[in-house]
Amino acid sequence: MITVQTSINAPIASVWEKWNSPEAIMQWNQASPDWHCPTAEVDLRVGGKYKSTMAAKDGSMQFDFEGTYTKVIPNELIEHTMADGRKVRVQFEKAGESTRIIEEFEPETSHPVDMQRDGWQAILDNFKKHVEAL
Repeated sequence: MITVQTSINAPIASVWEKWNSPEAIMQWNQASPDWHCPTAEVDLRVGGKYKSTMAAKDGSMQFDFEGTYTKVIPNELIEHTMADGRKVRVQFEKAGESTRIIEEFEPETSHPVDMQRDGWQAILDNFKKHVEAL
């Protein structure tokens, strides 16, 4: 498992809502400014599906992320299985006035572990910036 995490200066309910809102996901789900997220779908319930696309703004490449939710505890925990079978766990913890997110995921085999960790951390950092800017 690879772990990335951050603390966000916002209440847990607000962080949860921004994490799971398709409109918000399209605003923050990218690792760098030359990428964007043109589509996002969320059916946040056990057995529900999610899908988002992260694409280079120049159209040169894109990645589709999709899967099925396996556990949902509002404002606390989301577990899901990606379409390729990898498991992901996202914890939301109240930390005073802030919210801590701890995201764990199984690595894929096509890219180095450090590259995957850095990419997921960059997306999480972008999420933090998005929430704190509101």
